Amino acid sequence: MNFEEYLDSLQNKTVAVIGIGVSNQPLIKLLLDRGIAVTACDKKDRESLGIVAEQLEANGCRLRLGEKYLDDLTEDVIFRTPGMRPDLPQLTAAVERGSTLTSEMEVFFEVCPCPKIAVTGSDGKTTTTTIIAEFLKRAGKTVHLGGNIGHPLLAETGKMKMDDIAVLELSSFQLMTMTHSPHIAVVTNLAPNHLDVHKDFQEYIDAKENIFIHQSVEDIAVFNADNPYTLEEASRTVGRARLFSRQKALEDGVFLRGDAIIARHGGAERQVMTTGDIKLPGVHNIENYMAAIAAVDGLVSDEVIRDFAREFGGVEHRIELIRTRKGVRWYNDSIASSPSRTIAGLKSFDEKVILIAGGKDKGISYEVLGPVVNDHVKLLILCGSTAGVIRQSTEQAPNYNGLEIVDVADYHQAVALADSRAQEGDVVILSPASTSFDRFANFMERGRVFKDIVNSLE
Repeated sequence: MNFEEYLDSLQNKTVAVIGIGVSNQPLIKLLLDRGIAVTACDKKDRESLGIVAEQLEANGCRLRLGEKYLDDLTEDVIFRTPGMRPDLPQLTAAVERGSTLTSEMEVFFEVCPCPKIAVTGSDGKTTTTTIIAEFLKRAGKTVHLGGNIGHPLLAETGKMKMDDIAVLELSSFQLMTMTHSPHIAVVTNLAPNHLDVHKDFQEYIDAKENIFIHQSVEDIAVFNADNPYTLEEASRTVGRARLFSRQKALEDGVFLRGDAIIARHGGAERQVMTTGDIKLPGVHNIENYMAAIAAVDGLVSDEVIRDFAREFGGVEHRIELIRTRKGVRWYNDSIASSPSRTIAGLKSFDEKVILIAGGKDKGISYEVLGPVVNDHVKLLILCGSTAGVIRQSTEQAPNYNGLEIVDVADYHQAVALADSRAQEGDVVILSPASTSFDRFANFMERGRVFKDIVNSLE
């Protein structure tokens, strides 16, 4: 089914769109513009939505707002927001009554006319997705960037051509109910994550696997050979598996030999680049580049890859240098919403850093964080609801040697304390190891608030 045929199939049907956030607004507008009866549902009240509610109603949209926004869903088609579990009792009841439950991304996979490359994993998704998209753009391809990154793509599908390429970052929430896989799938790594939403780690893994289990034998799936979970997945792929490794040579894939990044296929190998070509700090970014190289091998020249790597300074909120002041470098790593992300960030620096951490718990263990903090941090500043468990993991680690840990109320106090203690040559980094939802709408808002405070220092 193509894009127009899908929209035609919704004529004379009722549609509910759950969530009136920025990501769903283009979908709602698209459906309304085609004369489709839409009810937009959101937990927020009318006052919180403000002018958005007025604009939607002016365009013919019905609103269902407040605490009971999911009650009595009777629409023919229901688009769930990605972060919402598909097995909520209200959604299950609607499906039992005959509703079709779907999502913007599921429909996009059904109607997109061009090849799709998608990236998932516990860490490195956004950076790897961005690198792949930029590689392809520089190689002259028309690229549509979307999913968890960029903006919703379904409303733009009608403008896409068959020789374009869609590059997508996909979360476990988006993948939970997917029944289609991309032509090229990338799994950067897997570690316990989002256990505040998923029932357990196995459900999280199962969701991630939808990125490759629906592929054909002609498709490609890229896996991290250094991660036990993704390496095991590689043995079960339907299409061709490509591996990447920072720790060992591979018969078929992309790997690190000394400081050289090597691509080997069919017994022949070549040096694509060196780690010195990569402007981004940290060994995890070497892995991100290897994953991206494995994904685009045969589509992009090595020269394009090298030239881009020498220039690319990173994505906002991912070990992002905010400023250097009095010889102190301040970094924003707000994307680090799990211990594994913060561990990767800390290992990116040769020197011990001043770390600002803490946020909302999402049901995962912090035990692995403590030893790394003790090895890589000279002053630990904590705020947020996970301050206690991060402190505990640090003080109970076998290598704890009296690292100073200070609790503060907010980022204003954290920045003031770090500024008063930092000396020339020091690094101060916000890397929370927790989600932002205790105080912020998302990690982007958290990072921007932190940057504003740092930039306000005289």
